[in-house]
Amino acid sequence: MLALALAGCSRRGEIDATGGIVAVRSACPTAAIPAQTGDITLFTAPGRTDAAAIDVVADITNLRSTCADGAQFYTEATFTVNARRSDASAARQVTLPYFSAVVRGGNAVIAKRVGQVTLNFAAGDYRASAQAKAGSYVDKAAATLPAEIQQKITAKRKAGDADAAIDPFAQPDVKAALQKTSFELLVGFNLTQDQLRYNATR
Repeated sequence: MLALALAGCSRRGEIDATGGIVAVRSACPTAAIPAQTGDITLFTAPGRTDAAAIDVVADITNLRSTCADGAQFYTEATFTVNARRSDASAARQVTLPYFSAVVRGGNAVIAKRVGQVTLNFAAGDYRASAQAKAGSYVDKAAATLPAEIQQKITAKRKAGDADAAIDPFAQPDVKAALQKTSFELLVGFNLTQDQLRYNATR
C-alpha cells in the first residue's frame, strides 16, 4: 500500500433556486489512468517490437476509489491488472511495475510511488489477473477554498444586478484557487521510455 501526503480536489457546483451557486467539493483526489500508461507490452527480445515478438500484454481496468474521513481524508484506489501471454506451455510468474502519483492543478506532481503487481499463469493458461491498490492521505486544510473565494462562488445573484451575468468561475482569482485545490490520484504502469513510445506510436 502506498501512503502519500496529499491535498484535496474540487469541482464546479450548480446554480440553486435562489440564484447562488452551490459548490460541490470533494476533499479526495479523483482517481484516473493517464493516457498511454494503462497498458504494457513485453517482448521476447530486446529491441524487437513486431507482433511475432510479443511476450506478455497487460492492462489496468476497474479503477475505483473510496474515501474515509478522519483527522485526514484517506483515499484508497483499487484496480485490476489483466494479462495475456503468447506461450502457455509452462507455469510462469510475471511481475509488473506500476506507479501512483498525485498531481496538483493538472500538471504539478506532488508525490509519486512505484509498486509491483504479480501475475501467476498456470501451465496451459494464456490469461491471468491480479488485484492491486494505492492509498493517499489528504490534508483537509489544503482542500478548503479561502472564505473570500467561497463567498464569490456562493453569493446570490438577481437578474438585473451588475454581476448577474458574470460567471464566478471565470474570474482569475477563483480559477486560480480552484486549480490550487484540485488534485488527482493517477495510476498507471511505470513504463520505460521505449515502452511509452511503443504505446504512443503503435
